[in-house]
Amino acid sequence: MLEALKEKVLRANLDLVKYGLVIFTWGNVSELDRASGLIVIKPSGVEYDGMKASDMVVTDWNGNVVEGKYKPSSDLLTHLEIYKAAPGIGGITHTHSAYAAAWAQSGRAIPCYGTTHADYFHGAIPCTRGLTAKETGGEYERSTGLVIAESFKKTAPAEVPAILVENHGAFSFGADAREAVHNAVCCEQVAKMAYLTESLNPGVKPAAQFLMDKHYCRKHGANAYYGQSGNHK
Repeated sequence: MLEALKEKVLRANLDLVKYGLVIFTWGNVSELDRASGLIVIKPSGVEYDGMKASDMVVTDWNGNVVEGKYKPSSDLLTHLEIYKAAPGIGGITHTHSAYAAAWAQSGRAIPCYGTTHADYFHGAIPCTRGLTAKETGGEYERSTGLVIAESFKKTAPAEVPAILVENHGAFSFGADAREAVHNAVCCEQVAKMAYLTESLNPGVKPAAQFLMDKHYCRKHGANAYYGQSGNHK
């Protein structure tokens, strides 16, 4: 079942290791097949070394396992709430990468200080509110997804395809698993650059809106012109 998608999701998860975004089992990637309403996601607590496509877990829209020998990632319910909240999202990546997690633990959005950030994120990468004791003690992972969905009311995930969860880590999104990982890599890099920028200049201000708009629109939207025809990444 969904063999090609399992292979794709496996490769996306292995890319988290390739790009230095995870150690041990600190992360996961999923992709939603909207035609069937099924999700393929990394198994919970399984090491990346030796992981195979057949280890990926297929679940339904309600989180029930449809196929797989392992339990799905413990973050499955978070992924499901994100998919429900944003129909344009087809892939989700979650990491505890160092710089993005540092901003999350600080409870701060990542400001846009320059054009590299603006190339991928149309404004600051937001940080959610912290979960309440009731939310944490209840369906914690589902509550995490609902808190992320709250932030979508203020920041469109299509324009800012990443978000920080306060005291936790980063979630990144895309049309599929591969794009979600790409955005996770970019999120970590701009988190690092913003940290270094503030270290060098504690009084730095975000980049001008017109500069952010120019760089974002060069790569995204109807009038994008960066790259070759049909490819503006």
